[in-house]
Amino acid sequence: MSISRQVLFDRILAHFPNNMAMVFTYGSGVYQQQGHSDMSKNMLDFIFAVDSPSQWHQENMKRNIKHYSFLKYTGPHNVSYIQNKFGAGIYYNTLVKCEDRLIKYGVISTERLVRDLYDWDSLYVSGRLHKPVLTLHKVDNYELNTALHTNLQSALHTALLLLPEQFTEEELFMTISGLSYTGDFRMTVGENKNKVSNIVKPNLENFRKLYENLIDSEHHVHWNKTDAWLEQATVPSTQCHHLNLLPKMLQFTLIKKSKAKGHRDAEDIIRGIAYGGDCPELVRKCVADIVKKSSIGQSAKGVLTAGVSKTLRYSMNKVRKMLLKS
Repeated sequence: MSISRQVLFDRILAHFPNNMAMVFTYGSGVYQQQGHSDMSKNMLDFIFAVDSPSQWHQENMKRNIKHYSFLKYTGPHNVSYIQNKFGAGIYYNTLVKCEDRLIKYGVISTERLVRDLYDWDSLYVSGRLHKPVLTLHKVDNYELNTALHTNLQSALHTALLLLPEQFTEEELFMTISGLSYTGDFRMTVGENKNKVSNIVKPNLENFRKLYENLIDSEHHVHWNKTDAWLEQATVPSTQCHHLNLLPKMLQFTLIKKSKAKGHRDAEDIIRGIAYGGDCPELVRKCVADIVKKSSIGQSAKGVLTAGVSKTLRYSMNKVRKMLLKS
């Protein structure tokens, strides 16, 4: 007899230290995606946000030492150092067998998560959270809650800068979902080229629930919910509004790349971008720059955290799926 999904998640989480600020699960093991007929065969992906990574890894090594690569011999302090110092600040243990399922779990410090949600330092975990996820546990933390909300607002403002005057709901959610894949080298080798479409199309209702209040409160957009299309004025004043509400790292990258960087004042540069003719393309390039840097760093770190054998298995599985669906 099959057990309920919630019971399965409860059993899996019981294997880990419980001092976590937030736990969520995502991906094709949780939400239906096109091309995945049997979700029960898909790997389950989890992310654990913890206040003290070193302490958490120390306790987890007592319980689940086999989950770790050779880095376990360096001790929890060094594992925590590698987690925080390199890539996107997250440490993954992958291809782990737990409760008759294959799982992958990433550990990130709560502080690093909040910073990425606010500023898009890496657009890695914050990008995961642009899409519907299933939150299994979250402490009552005002700063974390505010950061989660701000991250969704940032995704909406960025997407609107990339979209034309009229577009469909599906196009909006495709644009939002595609942000964290823009510039990711794994989309060239290892990922299904239709990944974004496969995520969005079966989950339009989940996306609507996630973004409905934010779209309703955005005065620069008209949403025809009956016919599922939206309209905006792509004029400089509207673009300036969105640009001023972008996360810090994206604004910094825009200013650095802008042709208007001769201006000394950041507000003048942002205004110059809004009134320039290449605002959408510049925003797209800057998002890609952030994603590219973090995806390369995180993938390189994955060879250490997963070990060579698991890395090869995981990569070959990705390539095999890409070829089958191409």
